Amino acid sequence: MTVSDAHLVPGQLVPSQRRGDDVVDWLTNGTRDERFIDNIFAQMCIRLQRAGIPVKRASLHVQINHPLWLGARILWSDGMEGSEIDRIDYDVGARSEFIGSPVSEIFHGADEIRETLTRDRALGRQHAVYDDMRAQGLTDYVAWPIFHTLGKRHCVTFATDRRDGFDEADIDALKQLLPVLALVSEIRIKNRLARTLLETYVGPHAGEMVLAGATRRGSGTTVRAAIMICDLRDFTRISDNWPRDDVIDLLNGYFDAMVEPITQHGGEILKFIGDGLLAIFPLSDPQACAKLLYAVTDARKAMAALNARNAEIGRAPLNYGIGVHLGDVMYGNIGSLSRLDFTVIGPAVNMASRMEALTKQVGRNVLLSRAFAEHLEGEFALERVGEYPVRGFSEPIELFAYEG
Repeated sequence: MTVSDAHLVPGQLVPSQRRGDDVVDWLTNGTRDERFIDNIFAQMCIRLQRAGIPVKRASLHVQINHPLWLGARILWSDGMEGSEIDRIDYDVGARSEFIGSPVSEIFHGADEIRETLTRDRALGRQHAVYDDMRAQGLTDYVAWPIFHTLGKRHCVTFATDRRDGFDEADIDALKQLLPVLALVSEIRIKNRLARTLLETYVGPHAGEMVLAGATRRGSGTTVRAAIMICDLRDFTRISDNWPRDDVIDLLNGYFDAMVEPITQHGGEILKFIGDGLLAIFPLSDPQACAKLLYAVTDARKAMAALNARNAEIGRAPLNYGIGVHLGDVMYGNIGSLSRLDFTVIGPAVNMASRMEALTKQVGRNVLLSRAFAEHLEGEFALERVGEYPVRGFSEPIELFAYEG
């Protein structure tokens, strides 16, 4: 039976044998409609207080192996309705704030860390986190592992400012929570990780569509969009002659310079093809074409900065070509029965690809089609460079160069 908020009198403790039961029941049955573990964790701590368990501070440390960061810390303190989330970088293991910390001990195999913060500092564990908690007036601290599938370790901690610390009934009640918190947190963390990985590997819009059920082969929709294809020059020579790690570092720097401006201006990266990329700016946004050129402008600046950094370590400058076209594309699932790709196809994509190849012939980094130029709004300096035959198309295409 769950004790409702109406039955809780401030300062009144419920019987010790029921302190954890009510929160366990809520975690099990009352969190089904909450997607985010940070919200659940904050509400759990508030309910623990209402149940008479004197939690003043709590944290949940999860390792999720996100492409950019190792994990996250969810921190709750007394008086907070929600909680704070801090991302943890992959290099945390070499930092003083982690080395020798209770979370480090838990991750490395400890089953429990208990520290009485009121005793002589010289007699206790030595780490800055304990000094910080003493400075906050906390008196007792406990940390435990919580286990996800296949024994993957995470960590939860609780601290109190009660003069005598946690009593045995408090500790028992908190331990009761661990298996249920493990189940509840694993579901939410894996849901979040699935969403993040889809955003990382197929893009945010395509990821949302996949999660919404657009997973049937051949399913898709027609989208009118500005299409951008970019390719790095002389990559075959570089990859044949450079050390592997230098090639990977070069590609990552190049893609950072190109991708960040595209995503910041509302474009979506759909595919990396070796040293090339395919992006679209859907025309559902009236400013899509202008935003694409703003992205190109920022990408050119980023590439110039990257080349300057490369020059300092003796690397030759990187050159690239960009083809930009506009048209209808089929946006959806394509592939075999067991391996699908969420991408765009259509003559407009093929044309953008041919235009990118023409940048070598024309001697310009960025070529735009007339279809794109006619749809463009705003003050942009475009230079007509002529009409050129395009392989696979019966009619030549009129091209414009952009040097912004």
